[in-house]
Amino acid sequence: MSHKPSFFSELKRRHVDKVALVCVVVSWLLIEAASILLPMFDAPSWVMTAFTGLLVFGFILAVIISWSFEMTPEGMKRTADVTPGESLPYWSKRKFATFVIGVAVIAFGLLAYQLLRSNSGQPSTRHTDKIVIQGNPAGTQTVEAQPDGSVRAEYSYNDRGRGDHITATWKVGSAGVPTEYDGRGNDYMKAPIEEHFETGNGRASWKNRSEQGEKAVNGEEFYLSMNAPPEFFAVLARALLKAPNHKLRLLPAGEASIEQAQKITSPSGKGGELTEYRITGLGFSPQPIWLDRNGTSVSVSSWFSVVPDGSESSIPLLDAQQKTGTAWSERIARALAHVPRGDLVIRNARLFDPRDLRLTPATSVVVSGERIVRVGPDADVKPSANAETLDAKGRFLMPGLWDNHQHFSDNDGALDLANGVTSARDMANDTDTFLQRVARFDNGSELGPRVLKAGIIDGTGEFAGPTKMRVDTAEQAIQDVDWYADHGYAQIKIYSSIKPELVPIIADHTHARGLRVSGHVPAFMSARQFVEGGADEIQHLNFIVLNFLFPEVKETRNRDRFIKVAERAGEFTPDKPEVREFINFLGQRHTVLDPTINRFEGLFCGDPSAITPGLEEIVPRFPPQVRRAMRSGALEVPKEKESAYHEAFPAMLRLLKAIHDAGVTIIPGTDALAGYTLHHELELYAQAGIAPAEILRMATWTPALVMGVNKDRGVIAPGKLADMILVDGDPTKNIQDIDKITTVIKDGKVYDPTAIEKALGIMPRETHPQ
Repeated sequence: MSHKPSFFSELKRRHVDKVALVCVVVSWLLIEAASILLPMFDAPSWVMTAFTGLLVFGFILAVIISWSFEMTPEGMKRTADVTPGESLPYWSKRKFATFVIGVAVIAFGLLAYQLLRSNSGQPSTRHTDKIVIQGNPAGTQTVEAQPDGSVRAEYSYNDRGRGDHITATWKVGSAGVPTEYDGRGNDYMKAPIEEHFETGNGRASWKNRSEQGEKAVNGEEFYLSMNAPPEFFAVLARALLKAPNHKLRLLPAGEASIEQAQKITSPSGKGGELTEYRITGLGFSPQPIWLDRNGTSVSVSSWFSVVPDGSESSIPLLDAQQKTGTAWSERIARALAHVPRGDLVIRNARLFDPRDLRLTPATSVVVSGERIVRVGPDADVKPSANAETLDAKGRFLMPGLWDNHQHFSDNDGALDLANGVTSARDMANDTDTFLQRVARFDNGSELGPRVLKAGIIDGTGEFAGPTKMRVDTAEQAIQDVDWYADHGYAQIKIYSSIKPELVPIIADHTHARGLRVSGHVPAFMSARQFVEGGADEIQHLNFIVLNFLFPEVKETRNRDRFIKVAERAGEFTPDKPEVREFINFLGQRHTVLDPTINRFEGLFCGDPSAITPGLEEIVPRFPPQVRRAMRSGALEVPKEKESAYHEAFPAMLRLLKAIHDAGVTIIPGTDALAGYTLHHELELYAQAGIAPAEILRMATWTPALVMGVNKDRGVIAPGKLADMILVDGDPTKNIQDIDKITTVIKDGKVYDPTAIEKALGIMPRETHPQ
């Protein structure tokens, strides 16, 4: 009886084990090589998947062949037909081991290279990104791995003579979390900055212009720089993807998490794949970032984008990203809007009428749908059976507020509603995604006010504003005015680089199309000349001061429009004949002023690290990383100019009061953080000496008159749109009571400001961070 060989002995005799081992190490080598090479060519992810599948199939096929066939001098034969002496000998054990070990060492080296590269916090040795503002090239970011394992980034851009210039180096540990960071340069307003962070012996320490601290660290904690290059945001994203549950504690405070939103084919046309991630914990809403398979980042927005040099259009990314953001906004908008089941009846309110400044107690207001249908004494108003009643409990009821100078971006609409702003003007924005946002405000799929649009037109050159509408000729200017008029804009905003000779041409054609004209006073002309050229309105109080410095100061496209005002504003007191004469001129021409005076309080305060003036009680309630960003951005003050800078803002308050007393129309706007800053803008008017009741008229009825929408807005009366706020106080006596809004009604829908704040990560007023 013959002995039948075992299965395992047959595997060894037929050399299947050797073939399998060779296939495994060779496949490992090929996979590691492909992982490095395919991303260099932006190969889509399916290529790697298909390649791996082919290797698996090849492995199975090789094992089957080695079991069933052997090589002989006559060629390949079935194993069953071959005698032991016919087979060609395999390599010796030494040669075989040398081959296998050699291939494995190479594969391991490639694996180690990838691990080191991924841990460096920077996916490639060197790359350059473009900085794009409103579609216009504005600067660059260069990122380069250093021989010592650190990463160096240099980042700079020009935005009308302003803009960051930061050089930073950092190192990260095995988890991708920074262990060292050093940065220096200047911020947006050109004030110097220097920042340092390091970890060691279980402690982290940091120092920047606004903060200095240290903390014992247990586990991984990610330090977020105050003024980092955009690449540092990508370092955070890559670290979060490595972290357990994709979460990391942040230094000095907070926590961030990341989740995948979507994948799309790269718009570069090279077939690569980009993944959108959204990071929670940095702002009022999740922050988007795109990474390719190699970890290289792209950041896009309608305002400011960072894209790889050589990229074509970022519009496909922006469109895809907007869909993700829109879904988030719609979810909270639907959840936070209360739609009454029938009529809404507000009872027992103290009703403020901004037309005559009367305050009427025990008043009821009946709302049907989006309109007010009746206003009268409580005793005379009988609600219908299905009406929903809102007891005002004697609170102050007034029309919704207006912010007449905004540039809408993510979350601004929600911040507005949380602060009682139900109408607004956007004074310059993109011409694509912004229009879609306004449509969402109107249909209720995103929280936001009613928005009137002003279209910006500027000239060309290095100081040109953030817009695609840049003109050098009358024909170009007329074409842009027509585009804005055809797309429902109410106003044209002329900007600083427009040639003075084009101002009357733009104004005449704008008026012929039924639109208003406003703007910055262009360089090389005075505010008087701007008004004589056809402007109906002037943005920003500094241009009134600059009128008195003309022609000594003509170049106002750069930071001189702030610096010269800071140095000289104190000279132009309201009692000076030239000041009185120009104020009277503005009144005679019925010129409107949008002063945004809050901007100058911060710019001239002398401390760029200070919390934004007026928001000291608000900012501590914001999410940790938002709190850190809420700084004044003040100009750097030369030692010999300290007294002038200190006097500049009080002088501007006195000028504002004189302008108001002369009967010039003033409409409040912010050009800053939405909602909260408007309250402070109004408080500054009171600080200037304007009566609170008159300030409330300026923030409600006056803008409706100026913008020609008083038929529908500005007062609580039958037939008007149901845009109102309830205030727990009396802002006609104390303007700061405007901070105590308890209920916001827009379009007949009822909103709780506290619930909106909670959705944005803002703590209740009675809560203070530790």
